[in-house]
Amino acid sequence: MEQEILERIKAQEELLQKVYISAEKTRKYFMWTLIVSVAVVILPIIGLLAVIPTFLSTMGGAYGI
Repeated sequence: MEQEILERIKAQEELLQKVYISAEKTRKYFMWTLIVSVAVVILPIIGLLAVIPTFLSTMGGAYGI
């Protein structure tokens, strides 16, 4: 009886370890998805902050505004 309980505990520990590994992989996947999403939004905004003043001065010079 005791041997059976120990075997079941060991099997549960192995399954728990597999679940933990899977959860960590999922966490890392979500983290990188968030990082890429933020980069896709923030980098163009930073680029626009540099380009818009140049564009406005060029258009202002061209149209005499």
